[in-house]
Amino acid sequence: MATPHPASDPPQVSVIVPARNEEASLAQCLESLVSQTHVSFEIIVVDDASTDRTRQIAESFSQVHIIDAPPLPPGWTGKNNALAAGATAARGKWLLFTDADTVHHAGSLARSLEEAEERGAALLSYSPEQEVHGFWEKAVMPVIFAELAYTYRPSEVGNPASRAAAANGQYLLMTRAAYDAVGGHTAVASSLLEDVALAKAVKASGLRIFFRFGGDAVRTRMYRSFSQLREGWTKNLVLLFPSALRLAALRVTEFLLIAGSTTVAVITFSRGSYRPGIGAAILAGVVMTSFIRRVRMAHFPWKSNALVLFGLPIFSYLLFRSRLAHKSGTVRWKGRTYASPPGHATAQAVAAMALKGPGLSRAESSTTPRCFSP
Repeated sequence: MATPHPASDPPQVSVIVPARNEEASLAQCLESLVSQTHVSFEIIVVDDASTDRTRQIAESFSQVHIIDAPPLPPGWTGKNNALAAGATAARGKWLLFTDADTVHHAGSLARSLEEAEERGAALLSYSPEQEVHGFWEKAVMPVIFAELAYTYRPSEVGNPASRAAAANGQYLLMTRAAYDAVGGHTAVASSLLEDVALAKAVKASGLRIFFRFGGDAVRTRMYRSFSQLREGWTKNLVLLFPSALRLAALRVTEFLLIAGSTTVAVITFSRGSYRPGIGAAILAGVVMTSFIRRVRMAHFPWKSNALVLFGLPIFSYLLFRSRLAHKSGTVRWKGRTYASPPGHATAQAVAAMALKGPGLSRAESSTTPRCFSP
């Protein structure tokens, strides 16, 4: 269980949770963490200038060590600053960086450590099961994660012969030795894609990384309102998909083909014009089948996919909005504005390095390495 460890007996894992105004989710996250078993660990919550009940919630858990994030240095993102502070205070041989909106399944910490050791991985990362509620989340989240899963393939990430690198900052476990060797979060201080930057650095150093869908270990609800969803994906999408406008046009076209041809088929069938109706129905079926196959790669339950067709134009809107925000040099996240969007140059440099590696698929060769962080 999570109990204090004397300085002479460091834990196997230090769990580091950055928290900035996380009163809606932190209690459930910490409850799931303190109940982990079969591994010695400590939990460090880094309070990043929260103005809500985040600190009081963390203090209600006697097993949790709470520290304050230092003042934000120029050029740093708030999350990197908090994570670096947590790593400095950590005493574990392994570091687990996990977000305050995650919920960890019983025994998952011990199992993830075993998996990392079995795989010989210096860095292991899981993409959590995504919990969605309401129209906006159910419509757009499966579409985004399907696009990510289609574009960035774990088989390439885990292949030492490929330079493709990926990680998800919601669950990122790495050895202390590897973290220090690549410079930790200090080395990626300005990046909004700190997880993929760390993964790229670890792989470039010759160490192994392992990435997979981790619904058996952890789940998360990334956003609890449309405004949060819009702000979060505005921050990330253009970094994930540099050809954002082209992708937006493709997905709008896909939506129009499905909706338009379905409408034509219904109207023509109702009027008894079967030949044009059959053609339209076939077109709708072919495009829809391709779309559904892609969505299935995102690991969302079928009941969460009922609205995904409407997610296509919403995704296109978010891509366009992300492109405009980064082009104007104003990206907002959790009450902070990054005037010159940190991480954009870093993401492009990572992409350029990744493209030099062998074995990349056509889809992978057109985008930056994968990151699912909110």
